[in-house]
Formats: sequence, structure tokens, C-alpha cells
Amino acid sequence: MRWSISWVSSSVSNFLFFFSSGGEGSLNLGGPPPSRCRTLRFYLSQPLMEISYATSSIVDAVSDASGERPVKVLPLLHPSLSSFRRPSAPFLSRWVSRLREMSSLEWMELFLPCTRWIRTYNWREFLQADLMAGVTVGIMLVPQAMSYAKLAGLHPIYGLYSSFVPIFVYSIFGSSRQLAIGPVALVSLLVSNVLSKIVDSSDKLYTELAILLAFMVGVLECLMGLFRLGWLIRFISHSVISGFTTASAIVIALSQAKYFLGYNIERSSKIVPLIRSIIAGASDFKWPPFVMGSFILGILLLMKELGKTKKNLRMLRAAGPLTAVLLGTSFVKIFHPSSISLVGDVPQGLPKFSVPREFQHAKSLISTAVLITGVAIMESVGIAKALAAKHGYELDSNQELFGLGVANICGSFFYSYPTTGSFSRSAVNHESGAKTGLSGITMGIIMGCALLFMTPLFRDIPQCVLAAIVVSAVMGLVEHKEAFFLWRVDKRDFFLWIVTCFTTLMFGIEIGVLVGVAFSLAFVIHESANPHVAVLGRLPGTTVYRNILQYPEAYTYNGIVVVRVDAPIYFANTSYIKERLREYEVDISGSIKRGPDVERIHFVIIEMSPVTYVDSSAIQALKELHQEYKSRGIQIIIANPNREVHLSLFKSGLLDILGKEWCFVRVHDAVQVCLQRVQKLHGLVRNNSDQTPRKQLSFLQSLWKQGEEANSYTEPLLSEKDV
Repeated sequence: MRWSISWVSSSVSNFLFFFSSGGEGSLNLGGPPPSRCRTLRFYLSQPLMEISYATSSIVDAVSDASGERPVKVLPLLHPSLSSFRRPSAPFLSRWVSRLREMSSLEWMELFLPCTRWIRTYNWREFLQADLMAGVTVGIMLVPQAMSYAKLAGLHPIYGLYSSFVPIFVYSIFGSSRQLAIGPVALVSLLVSNVLSKIVDSSDKLYTELAILLAFMVGVLECLMGLFRLGWLIRFISHSVISGFTTASAIVIALSQAKYFLGYNIERSSKIVPLIRSIIAGASDFKWPPFVMGSFILGILLLMKELGKTKKNLRMLRAAGPLTAVLLGTSFVKIFHPSSISLVGDVPQGLPKFSVPREFQHAKSLISTAVLITGVAIMESVGIAKALAAKHGYELDSNQELFGLGVANICGSFFYSYPTTGSFSRSAVNHESGAKTGLSGITMGIIMGCALLFMTPLFRDIPQCVLAAIVVSAVMGLVEHKEAFFLWRVDKRDFFLWIVTCFTTLMFGIEIGVLVGVAFSLAFVIHESANPHVAVLGRLPGTTVYRNILQYPEAYTYNGIVVVRVDAPIYFANTSYIKERLREYEVDISGSIKRGPDVERIHFVIIEMSPVTYVDSSAIQALKELHQEYKSRGIQIIIANPNREVHLSLFKSGLLDILGKEWCFVRVHDAVQVCLQRVQKLHGLVRNNSDQTPRKQLSFLQSLWKQGEEANSYTEPLLSEKDV
């Protein structure tokens, strides 16, 4: 009788599967095991599948001799010894084999990323766009480069040198096709900040150290790219970066005030000495440079705003610096004002080859080189990735970092100070239609032409015009809107933003960055050591378990606690997790309770799907918790561990200590078994002797009845009043 019912149940299930799948596959009536039907219901939630599930329930009901409702559990397959004793290939061996499999083309693309776009270059579609973008950004770069060199405390010619060789080198070794590299305001400020503490800017050693700094930055970037260490910067939060750049922009703007006011102010990266120096020299204020600088600044801001908001006027944004230089130079040529300081003579010709010197000062430059490298990763790589996503090609951040490093190293042999990707020029390059690195080569050609033929024209450029170009560029770095956004979204990130910005303004760039990074790491460690632990409840009408604080309608069962740990479990957070589990054992407030009326907890179910890793300390803590619970008659249950966690628990012997029967695929399976055990413990399950004889149902009647029960939402282990 049992075999025949099983065969009929299986045949009906196979027929329903054949029918629901649209006739695909073969109809097998050879009598597969009833678990086939349960598998179908697990993967296919259709009405026909519910009836198929009911057919398998008949077999379970026939085999049940205790009078209990059957508990259907998906089996959790435990690992065997062979699953983790197979030796895996060492990382070095896999890496060597991967290198051996690489083709000559892949090797060329690895060392020369430019070959990726050269091979597929469409001359008809790309050439005009690349040339136009390169010319546009090149015209923008010439005055900006001189301005940023002045900000760094260098002669303007070094800004032009820094925009020549590094651009060509990056076009070959860089993987981004739209990134525009060269001098930037933030790096120029860092150079000025560290070198002014060592030597006066008028000394030749100042220039030598700036070139040496470019070499050191390039070496660091290359090493981080080769050893794939770019991930280290991920520990610095966006709010820290935003606060740092905002404070740096304010300091940069104040440092340029001397060109507007007409008198010298103290060179410093702190806001208090700058303001004190500005106030102290107010008696030497001169109107002509202030009026000209303010007028040029207003024109630059207007052209930038029109270029951003009006698509048909986007060229104004790139033409702003050149327009400012032309207006300022024309005014000087016509009126010859004596109170406006000029750039002066600019050497003509391309930079000559020269090896960086003064390595005895390298130790004092290490911290700044690390900081500039960090800025390169945060700014350049971030911009490059965003542009690559917009243009539909992949970009390796470590290869990008290596390309920036090679550009800085080669630039240092041609009188270049540290360079990196510019947000404003990269945005203009993208908006101008740049498709490949040919736009960067075009920028380099424009810069070479400027060095060869145009330097005599730069002699009469007013200093206040270059200062206005710097101020207009850094005003976009003041992210006050970001502060308001952080205040609304996350007070902790707002705190990081305020702390970083304030300390950078008051105590200098290095202190500000260190404090911001320290607080950022402290928050990371705190979150890791105090992970989110949630009590789960069952959503009405489902077998889904969710956080009872997020879903107030979810209900829990008396005698059972379902807990989810939303983080890896390791030595730093085991104590916190154990404390939370003890709290939940005593009291679960704010949840709807159902099930048998019991006074204490019998089962603690740990939902481990979010747990990606457990270490030896976590396993030891679980063993201790098991012993503690066992002495009080409480059983720990593991639900839904991932493969790595499951292997770790198995190898450590913890599964044997807990009992392999207490590990489940789903939380609902664990809850069903626990409810049955709780009812047994408190004598709530009816015995066969207490049951009154019932009329024997036919097969079709039993099938129909089981189908109705399978489609109902009531808890199979409880009466209707408890659900």
C-alpha cells in the first residue's frame, strides 16, 4: 500500500511538472522519490505545484505514526573531508600560469594600454572630435598651468613644463582615454606647504625639491599600482575627502589674496595666519589690482556658469582662462599700469633632460609624497572610472595608478613638479567630445607650441589675472551643499566632514588629513566591532523572516529566538555578539508573540546568510556559548551558512558539538522543528490513543484535502488561535 501510494504520488507530480512546463522535457512515471515534488514547489510557486506538493504530503502522512503534523525540511548537505582536503593551487602558481596563457597582444595591452584604442581607432568618427577636444583643453591648460605653478611657489614656466612631457607619457601608459592630467590646485598647495617650510621659494633648491617630489610621487604610484594597493584608500570616507578639499579650497583662495590686494601676505596652509597677515597689511592696499582681479574673476565665473547651464555655450567654460589672459594682457599693453605686477620674462623652448637631484632631502618629503599619491588615487582614479563608465570601456584602477606614476617619473626628468588628473579639464575634455588618448596628445602638442613660440607673449600677463583663474577653479571645490546633504542623511558623516574641514583650516593640511583619516578608521573599527544584530520575526502569511523593528507586523514564537548577524564574526566583535544574544534570551520587546505559552527560551536560531567569514575566535566563542546555553537547556541552531562559513564550522568540529541535525538551509525549517520540540517538551502534542477514529478517505479525497492544507497560510504546527 505504501509503495503504491508513493508511486501514484510521484507519477501525478511528474505529470503536473510536464504539464506546467509547457510540454518540455520527458514524462517519467518510473517512480522518483517524493522529494522531487518538494523540490518543484521550492523552485516553482504556481498553483499546480501546490497540488504536486500535496501529493508528496500523502506519503509523509502515511508514514507518520505519532499523530504529529509532519515537518518538511530541506536537507543541508554537510561537507565531506574531500571537499576541503583537495590541495588548491598556490596563488603564485595560478598567477604564473595566467601569465603563460597571455597572448602577445594581451602583453602589449598590459604594458601599453594605448594599444587598446589604437587598434580600434575609427579615423572618420574619432579624429575630428579628438582634435577639437585636445585644442579646447590645451588652450584652457596654458594659463591654468602658469597659475598653478605660481600657487606652488614656482616660476610659471614650470607649470608649462609639467603640462608637456607628462601628458604625452600618460597618453601611452594611462588607461583612461578622457582624463586630462597636469598641474592642479590641490597638489600645488601641498607642494607649496611642504617646501616653504624647508627653503625660501626664491632659492634654486626650492625648484629642485619640487622636481624631486614629482619623482618620489611617481615611484610611489608605480609601486602601489604594481602591488595593487589602491584599495588602501577605500578606508578614507567620502566625507573626509570632501571636508579636506573644501578647507584646502578656502586656503588656496586666501593665499591668492596678495595678488588682488597688491601686498605680500604670509605663506601658510592655516587660515588664522593668513587672515592675520591680510588684516595687518591692509594699509598697503592697492585699488588697481583689486579692481582688475575682481573684474576678471567675475567674467570667469559668468563664463563658467553659462558653459555649464547652456549646452550651446559650453565652449565658454573652456575659453574662460584664455579670455581672462587676453583681456588682462590687452589692458596692460594699452594703459601700462605701474601698480599691477606682471609675470615677467618666461624662458622660451622645450625643457631639457635633467636627472632629479637633492636626494638628501627625500626623507622630509616622504609624508607629502604619500599625501599627493593619496590625492591622485582619490581624485584622478575616481574621475577616470566615472569617465570610463560613461564611454563604455573597462578601467583597471591599479593600471591607471601605474600610468600616473610613469608620467610623474618621466616628467621629473624634464623639470616637472607633481601632476595628476584635473576634474575641471577632464570634464571639459569629455564635454568637448574626446574619444581616445589622441586628445591628450593634441594637448601636449598645443603646450609644445606655446613653449616654442608663445612665451614672449606671457611676459605682460598680470599676476592678478592668474590669481583670478586659480580662485575661479577652486571655488568649485567648496562643497557646502555636500555638508547640508550629509546633515540630512547621516549625522556621523557630517561630523567627519566638519572635523576634517575644521582641523585642516586651523592646524594645516597634514594634521587635517591625519585627523580625518583617524576618525574615519575609528568609525570603521567601531562598526566592525559592534555589528548590527537583528531579531527576526515571521511575516504574516509567509515563510519569510525579517527584522521585527523594521516590520512591526512580524511575529515571533514563544521559546524561540531567531537572530541575524549582519557582519563577519571575528575576534573583534565576538564579545559584542555574545552580549546581544544574552540580551535577546532575556527579553524581546516590541514583538507579537505566538505559539505555545512557555516561560523561557529553548532554542536560539542564528541566521548566518550575511556572515561572510568566521575566524577561530568566533568559533571558540560559539563553543563557549553552546556550553553556557547547554547548562540552561538551550540549543543553538545554525541556519543558512555560506560555503566558506560552513566549511570553517565543519573543520573546527563545531557542527559535531552542536549536532548536525541542528543545521538547516532555511530559517523556517529550523522554526518548524523547534516548534515541534517545544510542543513535545510541554506535552502539547496529542497521542494516537487520544485521537478518535476518523473515516478513511479515498485517494482523491486525501489529495484534495492535502492540497487545501498546503495552500493555506496557517502554521502547520499550531492551532488557528495561536497563528
